[in-house]
Amino acid sequence: MSSVLYDTPGPRAKRRNLLYSALFLVLLAAGVWWALSMMAEKNQLTAEKWSPFVTDSAIWTTFLFPGLGETLKAAGLALVIALPLGALLGIGRLSDHAWVRVPIGAVVEFFRAIPVLVMMVFASAMFVQFTTIESEVRPLYAVVTGLVLYNASVIAEIVRAGILSLPAGQTDAAKAIGMRKGQTMRYVLLPQAVTAMLPALVSQLVVIVKDTALGGAVLGFSELLFQIRSITANYGANTIAAFTVVALMYIAVNGLLTRFAGWLERRLRQGGKSSGATVDITDIDTELGGGVAEEVAVRKGHGTGT
Repeated sequence: MSSVLYDTPGPRAKRRNLLYSALFLVLLAAGVWWALSMMAEKNQLTAEKWSPFVTDSAIWTTFLFPGLGETLKAAGLALVIALPLGALLGIGRLSDHAWVRVPIGAVVEFFRAIPVLVMMVFASAMFVQFTTIESEVRPLYAVVTGLVLYNASVIAEIVRAGILSLPAGQTDAAKAIGMRKGQTMRYVLLPQAVTAMLPALVSQLVVIVKDTALGGAVLGFSELLFQIRSITANYGANTIAAFTVVALMYIAVNGLLTRFAGWLERRLRQGGKSSGATVDITDIDTELGGGVAEEVAVRKGHGTGT
């Protein structure tokens, strides 16, 4: 059994793959053993380095949970702003008018090309020079600004690619029943493109959550990873343990996001099985001046021979 991209391996290839897999597992086990040995020599595996995370609840309530809250706050604000802004930019890049399409394309490409860390630092400097935002919340503003500018441009490309991935017949069918371009985008193209865009959007959300750590490293934003400094200062040199716990928290959060996205994608696909395009013609009949539902019924009747 084979496909265009993959040929089923024969007996020799299977044996070779098993050998490679076994060799990889041996090397992986050796690497883990070496890392644990080095940690043991530096007394990083002793109980006192890890016990605060089990025996002292203050380390969670004072450092880890507040840091996680700041991370989720920054990521949530950035997503709430970047998602609609990116959608508007993506739709703008598909405009038939060059005076709309070209400037928006330049803006998107500009902010995609700049590292998000540079935009955070620049935003922080701008807030210092031209605003009266208090220093306590200024890092949050700078982090959110950098994340919004970068991720809105990336989301714009995701939206544009999702819409362009739809069959051209969807637009033609909408034009055939008298829809204007804005109505076609709103009622026909975007609802169907959401399912295609969802995996990429969730991947970008994971990137947003992780990129909040840049604000902690440079701007002193008290997000989750930034709390490691306070933990090591108050509980001794348990850096490895702190990094391990924080990494597990990031994995848990991003894993929940991925599982939620998978559930949402399945619901969207199941909801679109019966009707194909997720458009309710009665909702837009009045916007088109009436008679659309009757026209669609007539077209369906001719198609079925009635």
